[in-house]
Amino acid sequence: MDIVWIVLAAGAGACFAVQASANASLRSHLHSPLWAAFFSICGTILTAATVMLILRPTPPEAVAARGAPWWNWIGGPMGALIVLSGAALAPRLGAAAFIAAVVGGQLACSLILDHFGLMDLPRQAVTPGRLLGVLLVFAGVVLVKFH
Repeated sequence: MDIVWIVLAAGAGACFAVQASANASLRSHLHSPLWAAFFSICGTILTAATVMLILRPTPPEAVAARGAPWWNWIGGPMGALIVLSGAALAPRLGAAAFIAAVVGGQLACSLILDHFGLMDLPRQAVTPGRLLGVLLVFAGVVLVKFH
């Protein structure tokens, strides 16, 4: 079953590459990474609102929302930074180098989150193999960008 999840995650990665490229193109047409990010996020809000209206999920209890740690609420601002970075950096790096660098950053940060069990994640120690995997991704960034 893990292969299904990996394929779905790879599909999400493909969406990320298309999104960054679309935002980069929008940036060039609007002459502003900020406006490109703004309109992309508006599309996200409209999509989320539409899904909520169609599915009508049960709202969470107010006490549950108030009891969530502060870092549970940073997904939106982090998403905005990701969208803005795609609009601003993909035209400078190219889609492949941008996405490779993003994946490298994701892996490096994830390794730390896993190792220390931060943000309610189960602890998974940094091993030489996992560290090598991150280093190989960064080597890939260099190869994609400069060769």
